[in-house]
Amino acid sequence: MTTPPPPKRAKREEYRRNLQNQFEAHQNPDAEIADVKMPQKKFFRQRAHANPFSDHKLDYPLSPAHMDWSSHFPAFIDPDTSKTTLGGARKLLKDVEVVDIGCGFGGLLVGLAPLLPDTLMIGMEIRISVLDYVRSRVHALRIQQQKLKNGTAAQASAENSNNAEASVDEDEVGSTTTIVPGNYENISGIRANTMKFLPNFFAQHQLSKIFVCFPDPHFKARKHKARIVSESLNAEYAYVLRPGGLMYTITDVEEYHHWVLRHFEYQSEEERAQGGIKDLWERVSEEELAADPCVRVMSFETEESKKVSRNNGNKYVAVFRRKADPEWIA
Repeated sequence: MTTPPPPKRAKREEYRRNLQNQFEAHQNPDAEIADVKMPQKKFFRQRAHANPFSDHKLDYPLSPAHMDWSSHFPAFIDPDTSKTTLGGARKLLKDVEVVDIGCGFGGLLVGLAPLLPDTLMIGMEIRISVLDYVRSRVHALRIQQQKLKNGTAAQASAENSNNAEASVDEDEVGSTTTIVPGNYENISGIRANTMKFLPNFFAQHQLSKIFVCFPDPHFKARKHKARIVSESLNAEYAYVLRPGGLMYTITDVEEYHHWVLRHFEYQSEEERAQGGIKDLWERVSEEELAADPCVRVMSFETEESKKVSRNNGNKYVAVFRRKADPEWIA
């Protein structure tokens, strides 16, 4: 009598434990372990969306000055041990500048990492399993890069190719065979509810880029309040984004694209005369977008963008520049 396979949850938990043991083994500099396997998404499945209004059990800093980034970017920790945050954690040599809101499985971060090797980038994701995948993916990429620098990755690459499961899809193949600028030390993921706690993580004018890629469109009118683009949230984006910084948006839903345009651009002279948060935004021209490599990554290298391409769907891109704060009237 054959033993039935374990439940899916047990298999997922066992896989994650083995993956963590693999990462811990690679922390030993004397260990001679040839291969490092990339995580497989099938063991990190979760619902497509999470309710941002639910009381999730989240950890968030009291203020940006309390935030501990040291575990996310260990390669950028300030060697001066006397420099600490208000929470007592080690400070970094530089601040986080780029945020991917709702980072999903981390495709944008991985694509941007070698383009902006000296820029710290964080993905913010509310779903636990998805975030676990992102962290495992980044961890594996860092280990691969370290092995490449040590000249021991050729055998690992060959073994990974031979041992790859046939069920692994193109989004799960993320191994690197060449050294990339930054070695993926400049990206990480964190669990957060951006709709509630964005100013807790980032100071005024700290960020240079914000990405919102293929967000939940919340089609029903009663769900529109849960959309990640709104007048109130745009005010928070303007607060944390420095003048000249860019707000990137992309969606495959045309109605949502028009919603984005309505919330960043004035639709009439009468509306413009009333003023508001839209005064702080201007749309970037198509000519600039064509020359921006970040737009290419956002449009073609994320998991969702690849899915839309496979389905021959449309992609609607809009990027907005944060204008300078208006001068106070004396």
